[in-house]
Amino acid sequence: MDATCHVEPMHKMATVEEQRITTLIRLGVQGMGCPNCAARVRNSLLTLNGVTEAAVDHRTGTADVEFNPQLIVIPALCEAVARAGNDGRHRYRAFYLRSEQKLTQH
Repeated sequence: MDATCHVEPMHKMATVEEQRITTLIRLGVQGMGCPNCAARVRNSLLTLNGVTEAAVDHRTGTADVEFNPQLIVIPALCEAVARAGNDGRHRYRAFYLRSEQKLTQH
């Protein structure tokens, strides 16, 4: 882990609209090598309108993402992962693995 690679984890307060209907999916993420990579991917996911929570693990290469499917779609989540690596030093790629649970209405 490179000291110049540090990423501060962001915190998000999901809106009522984002929380109205949620589903949890698992993405496979390639290219992560350290906890900072996972934080970079998580932060990118959390910036999206519709994402309520994201847990990213660089060791398993997975991201569990809770989101409102009425506000955002899976390809946009994968694009956010790829954008997280657009700094010239990192390159990430995400792909859909499976749904973790059915839609939940809050």
